[in-house]
Amino acid sequence: MVAGEASGDLLAGLLLDGMRSRWPDLRAGGIGGPDMARRGFDSWWPHDKLAVRGYVEVLRHYREIVGIRKQLLQRLLRERPGVFIGVDAPDFNLDLEAGLKSHGLKTVHFVCPSIWAWRPGRTEKIRRSADHVLCLFPFEPALLAGYGIAATYVGHPLANVIPMTPDRGAARRALGLPEHCELLAILPGSRGSEVRYLARVFFEAAARVRQARPGLRCIVPALPALRPAIEEAARAAGLGEGLAIVTGRSHEVLAACDLTLIASGTATLEAALYKRPMVIAYRMNWLTFQIMRRQQLQPWIGLPNILCGDFVVPELVQDRANPDALAAALLEWLRAPDRMAAVQQRFTALHELLQRDTATLATDAIQKILES
Repeated sequence: MVAGEASGDLLAGLLLDGMRSRWPDLRAGGIGGPDMARRGFDSWWPHDKLAVRGYVEVLRHYREIVGIRKQLLQRLLRERPGVFIGVDAPDFNLDLEAGLKSHGLKTVHFVCPSIWAWRPGRTEKIRRSADHVLCLFPFEPALLAGYGIAATYVGHPLANVIPMTPDRGAARRALGLPEHCELLAILPGSRGSEVRYLARVFFEAAARVRQARPGLRCIVPALPALRPAIEEAARAAGLGEGLAIVTGRSHEVLAACDLTLIASGTATLEAALYKRPMVIAYRMNWLTFQIMRRQQLQPWIGLPNILCGDFVVPELVQDRANPDALAAALLEWLRAPDRMAAVQQRFTALHELLQRDTATLATDAIQKILES
């Protein structure tokens, strides 16, 4: 298995639970993170080596990433596992899967690349690379079938992990926070590049919101490796008092908060499953943004909006993701409790749509591949 970032590590860990229930003697190795390691996964490289997003950013790490993929391909061809499962990270995993499949190894790709959002030309690459695709969203198998790609809808594992009715009070007590304060969760991303582009902007926006609502408190869940950069960004933005930075614990933070300012990515779906209103933002290298914008197929970038087919929550991208605009969007939510309640109902319906026995459905599909 290969999972290339924090969200993939989480998905792979949940999948490993199902696979170990089916095959207690399962041995799994490759590239993974702490959630996978807790399930006995043998990580040959740390998953954060692959946690790079954007054309320009990837170029800076290109030689190292290609070197890792070449070494991994050679090792897997020697060891010949029963199946290779690439978890998301399509730019790394699809090429690796294509190499393995061409040598007769069975390949599964977990998380359909977002061909419905951008880069539809990847369908031929997916067909060459994966014997089967495990899809998180219900519309994806039919879309892939049109390109001759076998796929199964397995639901989203997070929909089973996250409670339908989160306990805000319990989460606040666990985090040592007052039960009745107004709480903003700030999630500037799980990659170093995201924190570099977003953290200070997010903290400056939060400082403006707190000027308008002095009782507001802020909390940030930080990956250990990114915590120093996040702390420095908070200091530079002058956001000290009323800010708590915790290591990890992002789900508790989302359960505890009233509202979140969040980087576009898997975390936005987690926030939706916690039924939290949000402002989605993203900034990146200028050239990367220009390239990606020309390949975008839909008007939305945030998963909650894509799945709902509407601008259910605001999105502010690139130059629009500035402190004043972000603060204004956050204050609009805080001043409209009826609007906050309405989006919570919308997210409850989304949660019900995505809730399936993901581990069993995925393991069933993997078993069929092994038997084919």
